[in-house]
Amino acid sequence: MKYAVYIMLILLSLASCQEQKEYSSVDPVNWGKRTIELPKDSLVTGSTYLSVYSQIYSQTEHVTHDLTATVSMRNINRQDTVYLTNAEYFDTHGNLIRTYFKNVIYIAPMETIEIVIDENDREGGTGANFIFDWAIAPGVAEPHFEAVMISTSGQQGLSFATSGQRIE
Repeated sequence: MKYAVYIMLILLSLASCQEQKEYSSVDPVNWGKRTIELPKDSLVTGSTYLSVYSQIYSQTEHVTHDLTATVSMRNINRQDTVYLTNAEYFDTHGNLIRTYFKNVIYIAPMETIEIVIDENDREGGTGANFIFDWAIAPGVAEPHFEAVMISTSGQQGLSFATSGQRIE
């Protein structure tokens, strides 16, 4: 009986030490290192909508297939920096799931930064989406947003892409 109590305590302590799994990751971006103050110059601002699929229907409306989504935020300018002021991720019902950074970040000329929605992160559902708010200097090309969704199983796989659409 005494050994059973010790074993139980050891098992409980091991279970409580497990790290909580972080479902969605950012690779290779560290948002804190990208933080910047917006220039004092007059900037053009806008918002872009991007559809992202955490899941798609398969066979019927009651069966879904999980996907990994890579969300690319691209600066298509050769010489000018663009600024992201907000990146919000919403689920199928329009509920905010998470905001990816709290301060303004920059994307250097011709640079791409990414957000990865892991395959086992089902929070977004079949109609997930992002809203990105951004700022650029006058005459500079807007940032480009796209997502690639993919899933593989055995020798089969599926993939497709979506592109952002300016809404403001």
